[in-house]
Amino acid sequence: MKIIILGAGQVGASLAENLVGENNDITVVDHSHEQLQALQDRFDLRVVLGSASSPTTLAEAGAADADMLIAVTNSDEVNMVACQIAFTLFNVPKKIARIRSQSVVMYEKELFNSDAFPIDHMIAPEKLVSDYIFQLIEHPGALQVAHFAEGKIGLVAMKAYYGGSLVGSAISTLKEHMPNIEARVAAIFRRGKAIRPQGSTIIEADDEVFFITASQHIKAIMSEMQKLELPYKRIMIVGGGYIGESLAKRLEKDNSVKLIEKNLKRAEYLSETLSSTLVFCGDSSDQELLLEEHIDQIDLFITVTNDDEANIMSAMLAKRLGARKVMVLIQRNAYVDLVQGNILDIAISPQQVTISELLTHVRKADLKYVYSLREGMAEAIEIVARGDKITSKVVGREIKQLKLPKGTSIGAIMRNGEVLIAHDKTIIESDDHVILFLVNKKYITEIEKLFQPSPFFL
Repeated sequence: MKIIILGAGQVGASLAENLVGENNDITVVDHSHEQLQALQDRFDLRVVLGSASSPTTLAEAGAADADMLIAVTNSDEVNMVACQIAFTLFNVPKKIARIRSQSVVMYEKELFNSDAFPIDHMIAPEKLVSDYIFQLIEHPGALQVAHFAEGKIGLVAMKAYYGGSLVGSAISTLKEHMPNIEARVAAIFRRGKAIRPQGSTIIEADDEVFFITASQHIKAIMSEMQKLELPYKRIMIVGGGYIGESLAKRLEKDNSVKLIEKNLKRAEYLSETLSSTLVFCGDSSDQELLLEEHIDQIDLFITVTNDDEANIMSAMLAKRLGARKVMVLIQRNAYVDLVQGNILDIAISPQQVTISELLTHVRKADLKYVYSLREGMAEAIEIVARGDKITSKVVGREIKQLKLPKGTSIGAIMRNGEVLIAHDKTIIESDDHVILFLVNKKYITEIEKLFQPSPFFL
C-alpha cells in the first residue's frame, strides 16, 4: 500500500516506524529537513521537504497514485486543507486527519464529508487520551485497558504483586480459583522480556500480565493477580485543558474532584463550567498548596499539562507527600520507560493512544480495532474471519492447526454476540471476531495474510 504521511513529528515518526516494515511504500512530508533526515537514517522510506498543504509538494510525494494520505502535522488547518487537495486534485481514496481543536471536533459531521472537507476519518487525540485515562480510573490497578467486540471483551495489563492469590502459582490454577469465569493469559513480560504463557507457567511477583476475559469479569480476574485496589474516590487533576476538563466532568458526579490550573482566566472558566469540582489557580509543584488541599488523602493524582517535566515533578512531589497513586501524561516516549513502575505508578503516552486509533484505520484485511501496547512493541487486534474452509486459511479449523507467528496467541472470540475464551480445540467460524495478542507487532502482516480469504471468496 502506498501511504503518504504528512508531518514528521512524534506521531508521524511513530506511525512511519509502525508501517515501514509491513510491505508498505511510505513517503513522509515535512518542512523540517532535520526531522526528515533523522527518519531516513533509521528507516527505508522516502521523504519530501515542503509544505504539507502545497499541491506541488503533494504531487512530488506521489499523491496521484497514493492509496492513503494521513495528515498529522501540528496544524489542524494544514491537515484539513491537505485532505481537501488530496481529494480534489489527486483523488486519493482514503484520507485521515488529526484534529486537535475542540471547536472543530464538535462539528465533525457537518465539516467532514464530501460536500465540505472530504476527510474519511478524524483522529481527535485529546478525546482519545481522556477516554483512555477514564478506562484506567474505572479499573484501579490496571496499567493498560483495551476493549474489543463492542466492549464485550477486555484486555488488561497489570503487575502481579505479593498478596495476589495466583502469584507463585501456575496459570492452570486460575480455573481452580474461579471455576465459573473464563479467562486467558495472553502474555507475560518478566523483567521486560516476553515469556510464553503455558498452563505450567508460574506467575511471579512483578510480572506484567496481559489477560483477556469478558469485560464484566475484569475486576474478578485482577483480584487474582494482586490485592484488589479500592476505587478511586478522591481525585486531584493538574491541568485544565480539554483532557483535564473532560475528566473532571465525567468524574465529578461520583467522586470528590479537585483541579489545579495555572492560568487565571482558564481557572475562572472552569470554576463556572464544572458543577462540583473544586478549581484552584496555582502551581501543582507548590508544596504548601498540596498540603493545604490534603494531598495525603488523595486516592489518585493525575497530571495532564503539556509540560512533561512539570507533570513528572509534580507527580513525584504528590507521591512523596502521600498521594496513594499518581498517573502522568508524558509526550516523550523515552520518559515513559524511565518513570513507569519505578518512580511513578502509571505513565500515559498520548502518541501511543493516537497511534492505536490510526492503525485501526490503516491496517489491511478486516481489522476492527488495533491497540498499540508496551510503547509500540506489542499489539492487540480484533479481526473478522471471512470465507469458508475452502477460501479461508482459518475458518473451519481448530486454533491449534493455525500457523500463527511466534509469540502470537488468540485470546477470545465474539460469535453472534457471545464471548468465547479461546482454547486449542476452538474452531473458528465465518464472521467470528477474533482477538489476537502479538508479542512482536512485526508479525502483523503475516496475521493479515492469514485471515485474508482467497480472491475466489465473494
